[in-house]
Amino acid sequence: MALHIDIPTPAQLTTLLDTRASDCVSIYLPTSPLPHDADAARIEFKNLVAEAGTKNALLDDFAEDFVAWSLLAHSLAVFATPDTLRSFRLPNTLSSLVVVADRFHVKPLLRAVTFPQAALVLALSQHDVRLVEVAGDVPPSEIELPDLFPLDTAYIHRYARQVDRALRPTLAGLGLPLILAATEPLDSFYRATNTYPDLLEQGIPGNPEHLSPAHLAAAARPILDALYASQLEDLRARFEDWQSRGRAATDLSDVARAATFGAVDTLFVDIDDLVEGSLDDSGTIGADGDGTQGVVDEIARRVIASGGKVLAVRRDDVPHGVTAAALLRHPV
Repeated sequence: MALHIDIPTPAQLTTLLDTRASDCVSIYLPTSPLPHDADAARIEFKNLVAEAGTKNALLDDFAEDFVAWSLLAHSLAVFATPDTLRSFRLPNTLSSLVVVADRFHVKPLLRAVTFPQAALVLALSQHDVRLVEVAGDVPPSEIELPDLFPLDTAYIHRYARQVDRALRPTLAGLGLPLILAATEPLDSFYRATNTYPDLLEQGIPGNPEHLSPAHLAAAARPILDALYASQLEDLRARFEDWQSRGRAATDLSDVARAATFGAVDTLFVDIDDLVEGSLDDSGTIGADGDGTQGVVDEIARRVIASGGKVLAVRRDDVPHGVTAAALLRHPV
């Protein structure tokens, strides 16, 4: 990826959620991609490390890694045990937070995974092919592509296939939405030959030849917003349908049991809520716990471990406005 962004993969999330150790430190802080703001972010990080109140040489060393602090996005999430440290640079802005417990506090990180606000814009014109990466409010960046033969208007379909082949190594496995900026007939020819599964139907109209990466990014963001809104609306409609067939749950105890038995297809969680307690092996919520983690993180861990999807959203976007709701693979 061209930008300084690390969106955690499902495997990385699982590793974080599975970690159990003394003094697991989770630190979140807002940052800036601008180099002259790096010192302020580093000072804030040191303050949060001090607030954690635990000695960790890896955190101290990370605070002095000036190269790392010169390559930032809009938020930084750092997870450290006495023996390991993992950091993620995120495109969305998170509030400063430090949590020390026997496991990592990952729910704020789930928001970045749910709606990464990241996409690729493919700008196609008669004289130019550009691939621009867009992520949150971070300045867009152009990704280098292999040289292509000039477009021969008599063979547009061949040119479209050539572009598709050239993009495959770059796009393989990314899973990011691809937004096409092109005029007809190149738009239609490319869509007919495209093999990337995440090409969006909505594109950027007009000739992109003279549009800067910043202009392309500005045109792409409303398309991303509409995409996420549509996805949420579709999921809420599916929730109402599945609930009528006994395949949805809104009671936290029911959600916890379903997650424990691998029955959750999609989990909605309120990113701002924190339910104290613990979750045992049978999926029963207990009153004990350290008061900082809550049961929702553990429910999310069990859902991800069983191949389910977790959506960290605002309370208004959770079906029925509850702490957590779940679409179920089968009634439980």
